[in-house]
Amino acid sequence: MHRLPVTPRADWRAHVERDLGFAFHTIDGAPYWDETACYRLTAAEVDEIEAATEELEQMALALVDDVVRTGEEAFERLRIPRVAWEAIAASWHSREKNLYGRFDLAYRGEGPPKLLEYNADTPTALFEAAVVQWDWLQTSWPERDQFNSIHERLIEAWANFGIAPRRVHFAAVRNHAEDIGTVEYLRDTATQAKLETARIAIEDIGWDGLSFRDLENQPIDVLFKLYPWEWLVGEEFGQHLLSGGAQVIEPAWKMVLSNKAALALLWEMAPDHPNLLPTFLEPGRIDGRTVRKPIYSREGANIQVLDAGRVVAETDGGYGAEGFVYQAHVEMPAFDGNTPVIGSWVIASRPAGIGIREDTTPITRDTSRFVPHFFE
Repeated sequence: MHRLPVTPRADWRAHVERDLGFAFHTIDGAPYWDETACYRLTAAEVDEIEAATEELEQMALALVDDVVRTGEEAFERLRIPRVAWEAIAASWHSREKNLYGRFDLAYRGEGPPKLLEYNADTPTALFEAAVVQWDWLQTSWPERDQFNSIHERLIEAWANFGIAPRRVHFAAVRNHAEDIGTVEYLRDTATQAKLETARIAIEDIGWDGLSFRDLENQPIDVLFKLYPWEWLVGEEFGQHLLSGGAQVIEPAWKMVLSNKAALALLWEMAPDHPNLLPTFLEPGRIDGRTVRKPIYSREGANIQVLDAGRVVAETDGGYGAEGFVYQAHVEMPAFDGNTPVIGSWVIASRPAGIGIREDTTPITRDTSRFVPHFFE
């Protein structure tokens, strides 16, 4: 695995906006999509990432099964509100299908990939991984290959959901460019799978006492929501979703995996697994540097790196009310002062490709750059 400096395409901004609809390539005046570098991997490294992703996904599914069978004690350890327990169990027992997820991995090409966290409910950086970096490869390195079958797998997954002839409503928060871009891309893949689709802001979804309704008073039978379950369960809107008012994607059982307490339960289930880092719900269990993460948090917020109890790095934010997990610190790879995190995608629980985010700090945040890759 190597980081290579490359010359950006001369017209890349105009091209990705006009031809791909990639509107959020720059965030607050700084580049988010970065063509000044790329990562070169070997085929063997890609195979290792793919195998680790497959293994982690099967472990995650086994954890959901274990949590549902254990019941109250497990749900409480995950800090999942009681109001959601029945819906989680029902969605799991009825084998509700899931669409996608992203494992964030530490990997330098040496040793096994290590799981940092699993974005199981509302992962973003999907459009960039599936479409934008593939377009870059085709125009910049057409003789190379890329670990990327995300687009094809998404179309296949939608076709296998058994949704037709019902319409799928795609919802995200109004005026959030990245979330809207992700939702519009997913909507396009559903359309390519011959499904009828519509878009609606999450704020505009109505409830008439019997069913969800859109702004045209049409029923919402199937809802893809890029809005976290942990937020929904605390809102009146979410209570109706939990009661089965619509089929929801991702399904309610993803709540087991969309919080970082699941990392501790995975370690209990498979201690010393080569793809896991020691992680605990209690402080003081780890010798050496420790990373404290909120059980519920997003985009690298409220993370602390602790050394003998002393904070040596941290990010701000508004999370942490539900508690924290404590994960063994792993020395992140560094290439020319940049720290990459590999986002390894699963579509319908199958490995499908990767996207790489990098930063000059050890903590990946929402402003961290997306850098393309190829392998040979």
